[in-house]
Amino acid sequence: MAVSPDLHQLLKRTFGYGAFRPLQKEIIEASLAGQDVFALLPTGGGKSLCFQLPALARPGLTVVVSPLIALMKDQVDALQASGIAATFLNSTLGADESRARLRGLHRGEFKLLYAAPERLMLEGWAENLRAWNVSCLAIDEAHCVSEWGHDFRPEYRQLTKLRSALPTVPVMAVTATATDRVRRDITTHLQLREPATFVASFNRPNLTYRVVPKDEPLKQVINFVRPREHESGIIYCASRAATERVAEALAGRGFSARPYHAGLTGEERAANQESFLRDDTRIICATIAFGMGINKPNVRWIIHHDLPKNIEGYYQETGRAGRDGLPGDCLLLFSAGDIAKQTHFLDEITDEQEQQVARAQLRQIVHYAESAGCRRSELLGYFGEQFPLDNCGACDNCLEPRETYDGTIAAQKFLSCVYRIMQHSGFSVGMNHITEVLTGADTDKIRRWGHDRLTTYGIGAEFNRPQWAAVGRELIRLGYLAIATGEYATLELTTEGRDLLRTRSSVTLTKPMLAPKVRRIVHREGEVECDEILFERLRTLRKRLADERRVPAYIVFGDTTLRAMARHYPDRLAAMEGIPGMGERKRAEFGEIFAAEIASYLATNSRQSFG
Repeated sequence: MAVSPDLHQLLKRTFGYGAFRPLQKEIIEASLAGQDVFALLPTGGGKSLCFQLPALARPGLTVVVSPLIALMKDQVDALQASGIAATFLNSTLGADESRARLRGLHRGEFKLLYAAPERLMLEGWAENLRAWNVSCLAIDEAHCVSEWGHDFRPEYRQLTKLRSALPTVPVMAVTATATDRVRRDITTHLQLREPATFVASFNRPNLTYRVVPKDEPLKQVINFVRPREHESGIIYCASRAATERVAEALAGRGFSARPYHAGLTGEERAANQESFLRDDTRIICATIAFGMGINKPNVRWIIHHDLPKNIEGYYQETGRAGRDGLPGDCLLLFSAGDIAKQTHFLDEITDEQEQQVARAQLRQIVHYAESAGCRRSELLGYFGEQFPLDNCGACDNCLEPRETYDGTIAAQKFLSCVYRIMQHSGFSVGMNHITEVLTGADTDKIRRWGHDRLTTYGIGAEFNRPQWAAVGRELIRLGYLAIATGEYATLELTTEGRDLLRTRSSVTLTKPMLAPKVRRIVHREGEVECDEILFERLRTLRKRLADERRVPAYIVFGDTTLRAMARHYPDRLAAMEGIPGMGERKRAEFGEIFAAEIASYLATNSRQSFG
């Protein structure tokens, strides 16, 4: 079915965009046809528009279930700025304000209502929903339904009651990350009926991924942030103490940084988040508690100060950079010490199955961090998607391929040590013990088990223990070793490993990561060349207008809109036609102000030309 010209017109008039992003129009058409829909679009792929635009194109009310209060207010502010009748109901509102909004809903004044799942479960709400002529139920962050998802929320399980309360109303479930198992879980628990299913590519072409060895991390963070101090970024840390320490160190050196973690009071968290959203604070140092409800499109970089627990979380967190389609940088600081810390935490998990799952997830993220292959290909492969190119041109391993070396002797020593220990003791051991035997360590276990009498004891003096552990992990990746299932992560030879020991075939291993050379990427996906001085002037103007209205800067305009203005110099209102993100309402409210600023700039500066 061809997309209705009215939808294109609605997109241009309301949101200021001339074309849909991949799969958006197909999702919108399926929803408007009355079908249940499951849509998986990556962060920055335009999920919200998939239920916002149909809400304007059909009669009645679209109810959006959202898990976080901050996200609701954010989206409603943005919709109202574009002239859309939207509201939210949650615990931040006083009784009088709630009653006023409820009266508006009964009078049919709104097209969209945002609400938390627990609000929709309150007594009497089924009657309200039936009275409000609900024409679509949109479940945002739908992965919260699944126990297998990375952010399970039990209250999302209750949403099946809405299916009974509103049996004829189509349901749309949208999420940014979900494995096959989570997708099936969402469809089952939300009782989606033969849903039209849309799964976009997980690739974020505008993001650059780098992993570097952690070495004086504070110094590394400062060196990374200094040339980017006027841009917004998030530093993810594994502990509350680390977030405080990094935030204090940055603030002490003049950077605009604040912490965010569950140990702060609700008021402190809200204040720090609001300051970040409004660009008063440029850097948030956070635990993973931060980010899911942040609809901030101009986050330009993400640092993982510590190793994430799993790939899904890492993908979600890096995905908060470059939501506006402009370039974003993602840096992961990696050390063997982080693996040991994470392993220690896992040892404290009492549920055996949960512990096994967590261990497998940790191995996957370590594999990603240590891999010499394309980072993008590794990430997409985790979600079952094959990246079609050999070189993505936007990760450290593709830009600066790691050196390899003849690792035949190292591999033989490691595999022989695993074999000799098993032969001598009748049981297998873990990575740490093998590295201790190879390096000739004097430990109680080695003496008690007689491993100091093995022929492989002390034969690995050329490497230290972390280097041997890196060799061991690469042999696992290459399929010569396997980690035993069960309570202890012991190492066992695979059939391929036994064959390698017997045939002494050559093995190529990768040299450890070194600190990266500073290298300029010639062109980056999503980059918009523009007059950078004018862009800064427009950014200052936007900030003043946003502060006057008490909203985040991107509610006025996103960076893509400002960059387009700083490229095309629209110095009259009529020239604003075609600037992305410039819908009718925003053009009427802000067009003259920005055109005047551009005209003032051109009075003393010449136009630049861009290819």
